Amino acid sequence: MAQPAFAQEGDPVIVVTGEGLDETPALPAYDSQTIDREQLLSVPSGRIEDALSSVAGFQQFRRSDSRSANASAQGVTLRALGGNATSRALVLLDGVPMSDPFFGYIPFSALAPERMAQVRVTRGGGSGPFGAGALAGTIELTSAGIEDLAGVAGHALVNDRGESEASASVGTRLGSGFAVVSARWDRGEGFFTTPEADRVPQSARAAFDGWSAQLRGVAPLSEDIELQVRGLAFRDERTLRFEGADSSIEGQDASLRLVGRGEWAFDALAYVQARNFTNVVVSSTRFVSVLDQRNTPATGLGGKFELRPPVGEDHVLRLGVDYRRADGELFETAISAFSGQVTARRHAGGANTDLGLFVEDDWSLLGALTLTAGARLDRWTIRDGFYSERDADGLPVVAETYPDRTGWKGSFRGGLLYRASDALALRAAAYTGLRLPTLNELYRPFVVFPVVTQANSALQNETLEGFEAGIELSPARQVTLSLTGFDNRVKDAIANVTIGTNLRQRQNIDAIHARGVEAGLKAEFGRLGLNASVAWTDAEAQGSGFAAALDCNRPAQTPRFLAGATLSYRPSEDWLFSATLRHVGAQFEDDLETDILPSATTFDAYAQIPLGRQVALVLRGENLTDETIVTRNQGGSIDLGVPRTLWAGLKLGL
Repeated sequence: MAQPAFAQEGDPVIVVTGEGLDETPALPAYDSQTIDREQLLSVPSGRIEDALSSVAGFQQFRRSDSRSANASAQGVTLRALGGNATSRALVLLDGVPMSDPFFGYIPFSALAPERMAQVRVTRGGGSGPFGAGALAGTIELTSAGIEDLAGVAGHALVNDRGESEASASVGTRLGSGFAVVSARWDRGEGFFTTPEADRVPQSARAAFDGWSAQLRGVAPLSEDIELQVRGLAFRDERTLRFEGADSSIEGQDASLRLVGRGEWAFDALAYVQARNFTNVVVSSTRFVSVLDQRNTPATGLGGKFELRPPVGEDHVLRLGVDYRRADGELFETAISAFSGQVTARRHAGGANTDLGLFVEDDWSLLGALTLTAGARLDRWTIRDGFYSERDADGLPVVAETYPDRTGWKGSFRGGLLYRASDALALRAAAYTGLRLPTLNELYRPFVVFPVVTQANSALQNETLEGFEAGIELSPARQVTLSLTGFDNRVKDAIANVTIGTNLRQRQNIDAIHARGVEAGLKAEFGRLGLNASVAWTDAEAQGSGFAAALDCNRPAQTPRFLAGATLSYRPSEDWLFSATLRHVGAQFEDDLETDILPSATTFDAYAQIPLGRQVALVLRGENLTDETIVTRNQGGSIDLGVPRTLWAGLKLGL
């Protein structure tokens, strides 16, 4: 929301919003859903990935949240276009891509829900003006402005395991602009991810200790141009399964954005990201370290410029260019499980770039019909790839450099929105898209003991072809129903293909084909609110040759059915009670459909009870029925998700 600045009588009023340009008229032509601030703040786990799970079709590679998952497995996708741990959905924070430059995972622990105004999830839709990588869709996070974060606010909670969650923010108006400083700290000993019957003396709880801090400022440069600056720093440490199996992620991000809202509207953005990852692999038979992934520094650099020239009231024309560069290296040490001596030292890395040009036009006809069409041209490079390995004495064993690759790729998208009446809207869209393999997929092998997955420097780009049609119904003033049917195909999909006993390799398979139906309901009945979402998807891998064994199989970690519903009740101002029921269907651990993760249904709850004008008691409950959530099953070696967890604490600033 815009906030007027104080002005002398007769002076122009300068308004800053801290947001990007306005939404275009054809946005509803694509299947999108918005998560508002109240929904974000009332998530029983306090994690933004669980808020995103309210959109049926949203999926991480594994069912664990960011307290008990290895960060490198936290890629996100939509519409069952999964199968590996890299993100096939593009996640943006105020226009900046948030995926790790090396791995492609999303640092969810650094994205605190209380810093957000809203999240918009667009399923499908192709790349368009968002940049390459939006195969499965786009998740746009918008930071909260001064109207939500003015003054001092925060919360502190503790759960029944003694774990804690604390956050604080200070926001102030500075002339016609504003500044907000915020921080968050989560820590705890965690729970046992290993089933009780399988635990050994070396089994460890999923301990976590993570913090993040952000500074954001917005200032007007003229009546219709504003400057937005954001800096983010974070670190997150975790332990999984065994003592000593420690991992960490850290990052420092900075972005600068100029938004012009005059006759020639524009959005200019530049950003830089420095990230790192470490991980220690522990043998599940001897319980000693066998691999120390001690350093994985990576840098992301990029920007975007979008121009909207005045072309008449019936058109919104978008012209632009964007650029992204990701470069990184890995340093790891292999260790003998028997002698404890170093057996190999490995070093690998490379750089990927993408330069995109885009044009898109929305045309409003007769008030009821909106047409949209856009094209994008990407110049991509995969270069400077290398892999080297030395033995314990430092002598070279492998020294490989890989040929540089480059090319051009065009993509397109188009759609229509027809508002037949205030109660009925029809939409349809078709699109294509592009995703480059990540540096992780190209150059970094990894181990989830005892399974080894090899990298593949020859991986090709993934491309998307898709179409969809939907209907929006508003039978009553505060009731909206949506239904969408879709057909999406990712060609040359990168999958972890089994090539031997406990051995996989990243390879391009023919395709992943997903067809399905998505439905949503949003309703308000006085003080009651209901948000529900359902997705049913028939997804299959299409493989031939080396991948023939997985042809017609469901992609790994891909459920057929997802559903969720949240019922909320506001008895009075600043009071809130909500309950969430969520179901995840059964899914397979691997591409050969040998190990299954059973379906799981969870029930969560949230309560906010004011104790004064600015203070409230907060009660939260996760998995209140204590459902067994299997997050990993490799030949009977099982990990579990969060058990019943109860939280209580105080919230300042209502």
